Amino acid sequence: MTAFVTRYDFRAPGEALARHQEMFARCLEQASYLEEHGQDAIVLSEHHATTDGYLPSPLLAASAVAARTRTVPISVAALLANLYDPIRLAEDIAVLDQLSGGRVSYTIGLGYRPEEYAMFGAPWETRGADIESAIGVLRQAWTGEPFDYRGRTVRVLPTPYRDPVLFYGGGSKAAARRAARLGLHFQPQAADPSLKELYQQECRALGREPGFVLLPPGGPATVFCSEDPDRFWAENGAYLLAEARGYNAWQNTTKSLVRDASESVEEMRAAGVYVVETPDDLIAKCLSREIRVVSSHPLCGGLPTEPSWESLRLVCETVMPAVKAARAAG
Repeated sequence: MTAFVTRYDFRAPGEALARHQEMFARCLEQASYLEEHGQDAIVLSEHHATTDGYLPSPLLAASAVAARTRTVPISVAALLANLYDPIRLAEDIAVLDQLSGGRVSYTIGLGYRPEEYAMFGAPWETRGADIESAIGVLRQAWTGEPFDYRGRTVRVLPTPYRDPVLFYGGGSKAAARRAARLGLHFQPQAADPSLKELYQQECRALGREPGFVLLPPGGPATVFCSEDPDRFWAENGAYLLAEARGYNAWQNTTKSLVRDASESVEEMRAAGVYVVETPDDLIAKCLSREIRVVSSHPLCGGLPTEPSWESLRLVCETVMPAVKAARAAG
């Protein structure tokens, strides 16, 4: 079954940086619309120390989205836990869980940019051990019982509405082993089946059944829909390219589904990481399983209002109903 998800990172390079307030307001308006039209999930990301306003506060954004919706699942992916005080993070997640009725899940990750750690004075060298400690503190805090933390007794109330769903994210063997060791679900950032196999083997070796593995399905990382893809690329390709360049500058040593090293819009169209499809073509590719996840990104690189809504409406009002009807018909 094709999944339909929409992600927001609020990255706004160049002139778009001045339009941030409108982008936040558009996200909240679109969140209500996405829920109304049966979107499978809304995803929020986190980064710091950027020049383009990339979302630094995903829990605040998730709270706002939760307040505008009632049922749609919300994912924070990834949550850079080492950049928080773990007790305060436990409190914030517990409150968000109450506000959202338990709809928010979290993919906890180390991050891959030393400048983010430097911004918060967090040690880079011990980041693996530190994140394991932080996850342990979160779980202990969510019991609601007093416990010793760094020589003092602490207690976190309220507790979450339900136990928060935690994934561990990463594209390495160490990440797969850590997810298994900590008893977390696993979300690799690259479509590498060997990481899924390693995670499952490690879980069973530790005497527990593996959790859920959210392995990227392959295919395009970001999907847009337009009645005229040539026009969309000509008018808006620069926004998509700006985002791709930003990620590529960060991810030169990492494997990632969203990495695209293109230097021009023409290269980007050929690369296939970001795609723009007509409604009919997108429906056909969903039904053939060529595209198994339609990941919309309506604020991509500061994308302006009209093309943002054009793509979202075509996905939600034309593509999704056609795909669901065809699947129901067998």
